[in-house]
Amino acid sequence: MNIIDLLSNLVSYKTVNDPLKNIRPSIDIAKYIRDILLDWGIESQIIESNGYYSVYGSIGSGKSCIMLLAHFDTVPVDPSKWDYDPFKLTIVGNKAYGRGALDDKANVAALMLVLRDLVKRDLKVKIFFAFTGDEEIGGANGARVIAEKLYKKNMLPKYLINGDGYGMRIINRRRKAFRIELEVPVQKAICNGILRTKIFKAYYPLKQHAHAAYFHPGTDIHPLIAVSVFVRESNVYVVSLEGKFLKSNVIPDQVILKYVEPGTGGTKIEYDKSLTQLLKALYPVSRSTFPTDKPSEYGVTITPNVYESNSNIHKIHLDLRAMVNDKSVIENELSKLIHEILPGSKYNVITGTG
Repeated sequence: MNIIDLLSNLVSYKTVNDPLKNIRPSIDIAKYIRDILLDWGIESQIIESNGYYSVYGSIGSGKSCIMLLAHFDTVPVDPSKWDYDPFKLTIVGNKAYGRGALDDKANVAALMLVLRDLVKRDLKVKIFFAFTGDEEIGGANGARVIAEKLYKKNMLPKYLINGDGYGMRIINRRRKAFRIELEVPVQKAICNGILRTKIFKAYYPLKQHAHAAYFHPGTDIHPLIAVSVFVRESNVYVVSLEGKFLKSNVIPDQVILKYVEPGTGGTKIEYDKSLTQLLKALYPVSRSTFPTDKPSEYGVTITPNVYESNSNIHKIHLDLRAMVNDKSVIENELSKLIHEILPGSKYNVITGTG
């Protein structure tokens, strides 16, 4: 089996992770990986934690040396944005198209083939491997469970190769991920004015991407941050906000803002005071700074990526990336800012496992 055939089979499994819709990968792809490895003489086991599955094992003997890690879960997919079936690998020229072909099933396939080669050698050290199913939501039930398992056995390797992303660029210091939930109550009001609609789109002038970890402030344009600046500077009142919001670490490709341009010549229109203030707050929140444990060439990035609402509340989910372990550092700084610019709101900082 070559890497294209293996990747094609992996892409055919729908392994979307979307906690907002309670969608997660089934055990099927884990069974497939386990069975293929067994055909190559490599034993492994499937580990389950809170409904998430990972494939875990080792080859060689002797001292614990290194861990090879990749993940098979993917971000959600919007088929209307695809020219090809996202769950059928399509080769066009020298590019392969399919959900997860880049992030991260190509790396799963590559590491599986590395294991196929390594198992034939007389290894004097133990090489661990893991293919996890919850990386896109933090890894608490995948990489973390496996790391704790090895730690308890005093077998945690000193080195880790995390096969993720593309371009053969080595990252040796990765920021931790946090999610901020910012919530305000619905507060309707009436004003005179003209109802208008404006579309804001994501724009990446250098390289197309949508993952929050790779957003470059100052170069890329984030649609919700652009909305915030527009509302702040235009003295308008927000009626509604719509968009295809996928998950907290995926930047929406566009959002649609309905707003009132106030004026005595218009008609009476209902808007939402709290939503207006919430959107105004996104720009200063996204520019927040705080002490970090270590420097990072990527700095600190905060991106608002999901909006949800019901009859009672408006809520924004923001992705935060920083070299910080203790979430109280973030909470302390945010509390000062949010208390000042968004009184009456609620916020919560949820730590990742990176």
